[in-house]
Amino acid sequence: MVRRLLLAAALCALTPSVAHAQIYAWRDTAGNLVLSDTPKDPSAKTYAVTPAAGTPSGGIRTTKVAFSRRAAEYNDLIVEHSTRHALSPDFVRAVIQAESAFNPRARSLKGAMGLMQLMPQTARAYGVFDPFNAAENIRAGVAYLRSLLDRFNQDESLALAAYNAGPAAVEKYGRSVPPYKETRSYVAKIRGAASQPAAPPATRVFKTIDIIDGRPVIRYTNKPAEGANVVTAADRR
Repeated sequence: MVRRLLLAAALCALTPSVAHAQIYAWRDTAGNLVLSDTPKDPSAKTYAVTPAAGTPSGGIRTTKVAFSRRAAEYNDLIVEHSTRHALSPDFVRAVIQAESAFNPRARSLKGAMGLMQLMPQTARAYGVFDPFNAAENIRAGVAYLRSLLDRFNQDESLALAAYNAGPAAVEKYGRSVPPYKETRSYVAKIRGAASQPAAPPATRVFKTIDIIDGRPVIRYTNKPAEGANVVTAADRR
């Protein structure tokens, strides 16, 4: 079945009339890879198929994962908190995709909750009242990810391994990615999905407060502006 689907997808990709089509991929309950031209599963990843420049219409270039429409719903929150913590938004999106496929109600058998699959102790540490609230979950998840990068000297692989298996596991194996199949797959998948690595810690983040309709609105940016304050480590929790 999987071979037939892969062949069908390849044939579609090689057909000029669908050169700009999208292919959706997910795994069924038995773990089999399923490919389709329609998103029949909420966890499906989207692949855009386009012709390679300078080749006949049948030529294919390497595809890049496109984040789902569901992901777009959280774009403002992702950009806000990624900027606040000097991280790449694509890096954060890749973590959320791997953790919950952008399902805000996701819950694992181990008790991890929400978009960024916060464990109860992590949620408490970051003052999360409702882990299924997207704004709270992303705020805490991104702050926790930033703390792991700082703890492991900005080593993205170690930070991701710690996010998946826990910081103690990374320390146990001499500050290296633990030899767990799930963790190593997790790290490789996210690093491959993110279009760029986390921003270096030297990047300064600025905070401005505007008064709109009598209410303060906080904004974060990596560009200095009049009246802006540099965000400190204490501000990032």
